[in-house]
Parts: sequence; C-alpha cells; structure tokens
Amino acid sequence: MVYPGAKFNRSLDVKVDAAPLGRRERRRREAKQRLYDCALALFTERGYEATTIEDIAEKADVSRGTFFNYFQRKEDLISMWGAKRRERLSEYIDTVRTTSPNGFVTDLEYSMSALGRMNEEEWPTTRTMLLAWVKAGRPMLEEPHAATIFAQIIQAGRARGEVAPEVDPDRTGNLLRDAYFGILYRWTSYEEPPGSLVDELLSVLHTILAGVLPR
Repeated sequence: MVYPGAKFNRSLDVKVDAAPLGRRERRRREAKQRLYDCALALFTERGYEATTIEDIAEKADVSRGTFFNYFQRKEDLISMWGAKRRERLSEYIDTVRTTSPNGFVTDLEYSMSALGRMNEEEWPTTRTMLLAWVKAGRPMLEEPHAATIFAQIIQAGRARGEVAPEVDPDRTGNLLRDAYFGILYRWTSYEEPPGSLVDELLSVLHTILAGVLPR
C-alpha cells in the first residue's frame, strides 16, 4: 500500500534536547547553523568547487577565522549535510512506524517515499551536494545508513514470517540502498527533474520484491 498523501515533516530537522541549552551553547549552535545555511545557499548558486571558505564567511558576516571555530575544512559541510539527512529520515520513519505499525512492504514503501520526497523537495541543493558528496569519497567513508534501515525492516518482516527465511536482511538492505543511489544519481544528472523520483523508487522496489521470473 502506498501513501501518496503523506507529507515529509520538515519540523523533524530540529532535534529536541532533554534540557534547555545555555546561552553560550545556543549561540554556538546558531552560528554554526548560519554558516551551514549560507554555505548551502552558495553551493547551490555557484557550485561546491567554485565556493570558497572566504565566500561562506562573508555571506555569514563573520571572519574567515570564525569559520574554523566550527569546521576544520570545507568538506566538513558535506558531512553535516549527510548527517542532517540521515537524522531527518530516521526520525520520520520512526514516527511513522510508531504511530502506525505496518507490514514490511509498507514500511519499505514509506522509507523509499521519504527518501524520494526529501530529494524532490530540495532538488537544486541535492543535485549540487550529491555531486560534492561523491567527489569527496563520502559514499565509501560514511555509514550506509539507508542500507541499515532497509535491513532492519527486512529482518522484522522475516521474524513475522512475511519474508522467506533464506533471505539475508543485510544483503537485501545493501541491494535496496544500491538501487536507491543508482536511481538518485541518474535522476540528478538531468538539468531539471525528469519526473517523480518517488514513483521511480517505488516502481523499482516493487520489481525487486516481486522478482522478474514468471511464477
């Protein structure tokens, strides 16, 4: 079952702290977020390679030295972008699965739809940052978060008898992650979105689940 009316909740960007922050820590977080926001705006406008640390500092109205109080190098902004996306996806999926427990197929559809919407809503930024993310070698260095989410869903489905016992959750999770990134790379290679990313992700998901051989 697909839920086309479900909306990606941008409020999940903000992580709620257990205790109120002190003024100094709050200002530090606000300054780091401002630098990050300015950097992404410049990356989207000019491209990652063409944007310098000086450009980011100038747009954020701080000194170049202030930038290094929060980031050791420009590439750290790519890691922050990836971390924020992983956090948003995890919180969104956790919220959906807590409020409405479903079978593994529906959970996978929710996960793929969430990934699709996140990229569709941030098309220009995604297109720029994904290229920078790949060039920086992040796919090889950072945790395969999507694969872990998919594997957990498959594992839960297998425990409930919805998935064949011989299916390996980790291998299947990696397969779904690879399919997702392959589609995303191709989708962002166009100057304009070539169609609905959500629809394409769900179509490939259903093909993987159903198989290609006649029954």
